[in-house]
Amino acid sequence: METEKLASMVEVFEGLEDWRSAQQTRHVLSELLTVAVCAVLSGADDFEEVSQWGRERLDWLRGFLSLDYGVASPDTFERVFAVLDPKGFERAFRIWVGSVVPALGRDQVIAIDGKTSRRTTSKAAAAPLHMVSAFAANVGIVLGQTATAAKSNEITAIPELLRTLDVEDCIVTIDAMGTQTAIADQIRAGHGNYVLCVKDNHPKLLESILLAHIGIETPLVAVSTSETRSRSHGREEIRRCQAFEAGNRLYKTEQWRDLHSFAVVERTRTIGDRTTVERRHYITSLPPDAEKIAHAVRSHWEVENRLHWCLDVQFADDYARGRTGHVAHNLALVRHMALKLLRLNTSRKASIKTKRLLAATSDLYRAELLGFTTEEDEDDD
Repeated sequence: METEKLASMVEVFEGLEDWRSAQQTRHVLSELLTVAVCAVLSGADDFEEVSQWGRERLDWLRGFLSLDYGVASPDTFERVFAVLDPKGFERAFRIWVGSVVPALGRDQVIAIDGKTSRRTTSKAAAAPLHMVSAFAANVGIVLGQTATAAKSNEITAIPELLRTLDVEDCIVTIDAMGTQTAIADQIRAGHGNYVLCVKDNHPKLLESILLAHIGIETPLVAVSTSETRSRSHGREEIRRCQAFEAGNRLYKTEQWRDLHSFAVVERTRTIGDRTTVERRHYITSLPPDAEKIAHAVRSHWEVENRLHWCLDVQFADDYARGRTGHVAHNLALVRHMALKLLRLNTSRKASIKTKRLLAATSDLYRAELLGFTTEEDEDDD
């Protein structure tokens, strides 16, 4: 079994600045962080669990780490995470991602969306942690993330996140919050395409889309149409996408770099005798290919289930109470690392919950997730 994933993780952690006094430091920073990732991978959700798991698996951990003073206490983990520079940790995260994630193919959908960790606030804190993440929908992993103090600041966080990503030949999808001319220009400057949702925060642009769609005298004919149907748990859903040439029909089209088309996505949901219809409107640099646009939009919707829901339900992100210093931010990065390792492993078809259970109980499977073998494993071979 190859060892690149674990070796690259420890290597990038070794590159982090350690501000602690060498004379007063017992636990090596890179080893402490590696233990945290292994523990979270195996089901630990807080520092007490991380420390207890590490002490229980100390012999196994010493198969690839020195741990001269054993595993740190919960208080030590918390102190280190509280003062660890989150921006440096984010850079290390992105370097590690680049070393373990296969190259993204053409038309890979990168969904950019934000999530709030609701319990990471207190009376003294202005707002809970809000992370804006770039999610590679086709492979189900986070490519990078940036923290912002409040959801309203996503407009400034998204450009910062985009500067860290290679979006060439990819399709970047963003909800209405990020539908800004400067963001569209930045994506195109990186040789990527955008699919941006338009809501009431751009009233004139939305109105022009509605008028162009309906038509003043006759409805505008769609260049292409895509429709899918699904039935599950007594619910029937029809998703229909119509794509149109933008031309000069939209409000200030020239301000949106390479705006080629717009789309109307309609979702009709029937549960029993009740039917609801929801419409969303998008502008895009893609040609009016309804199937491709519909796939991008659908992939963005899946972020809620494949990333946000997973972090909340499987990693207890919404219940995390890290409120000291940078604890919440840095622990969120560790969760993303663990989720990425679980998603990259395809040897077993199992849920994230099941994989964490297997990682907690099987040294062999945990080693497989981390991409290495211990000496005992090699002897078995």
